[in-house]
Amino acid sequence: MLDGLTLDQLRTFIAAADTGSFSGAGRSLGRAQSVVSQTLANLEAQIGVRLFDRAGRFPVLTDEGRTLLADARIVGGSVDRFKARARVLSGGLEPELSVVLDVLFPIEVVTGVVAAFKDAFPETPLRLYVETLGAVIKPVLDGRCALAVVMGTLPVIPTEFARERLQVVRLVTVVSPQHPLATFPGPVPKATLADHIQLVLTDRTELTQGRDFKVFTDRSWRLADLGAKHAFLRSGLGFGNMPLDMVAADLANGALVRITVEDEPQDPYAVPYFAVYPADQPPGPAGRWFIDHLAGAPVPMDLRQ
Repeated sequence: MLDGLTLDQLRTFIAAADTGSFSGAGRSLGRAQSVVSQTLANLEAQIGVRLFDRAGRFPVLTDEGRTLLADARIVGGSVDRFKARARVLSGGLEPELSVVLDVLFPIEVVTGVVAAFKDAFPETPLRLYVETLGAVIKPVLDGRCALAVVMGTLPVIPTEFARERLQVVRLVTVVSPQHPLATFPGPVPKATLADHIQLVLTDRTELTQGRDFKVFTDRSWRLADLGAKHAFLRSGLGFGNMPLDMVAADLANGALVRITVEDEPQDPYAVPYFAVYPADQPPGPAGRWFIDHLAGAPVPMDLRQ
């Protein structure tokens, strides 16, 4: 009977465990709840093990179910990798390459790679989207983009996604020279920052709802556009973090002033960026080239300071 097990049964088992209900598994798999229930009942009958306790409102994994779930994930992952490698080995260039970039990733690095991509793959259309926070990973989750370039500290990257380290982006905290914080002697205490407006990028999705990153005050203004944040900073409307490449000229000509925050890493602080994509859908030749060249692209000297 065990030889009759199917991959579909194992995927249904995993979906039910991950969603916490048979109805949730049905929605995840695009099936009726009754089909999910019957599939799992057949699986339990075949292996002679009860996987779920159905006594309560929601099914709960038994001890045996928890043990076998780990093995089911290994089998499913192995099959996904097999299919992915077969897909790549079968050849064939992607009909187009779609990439979503974090808005903080240095555009100078991106434009250099894109210029070379145009020469290397002249017949492959390139679609680039620029987002921030959870909106960077959402198009890949939805299947609209093949890969994303995200900050490594983003907490919503699925565990089943592959990650490849690219570049380190350097961020600085800046204000207008007319802002009260511009003349503060030494690192600014967080208690002092709490009295001022912080300009913060906001997520266009709900993936990071309720989570803040490097926010030091409740008096924050949320902006969905990095260009708007840059303009607000130059106008003295608050303080905020910016990529060094975008404000290097402002710092050089005095349009913005760098400040440091007490008990925080010395500015500029480094944030690692990664290329991420579903492990079972690795990039084809064009995507592979794009990732490799983003990782190896030279960073301008003034961005390493």
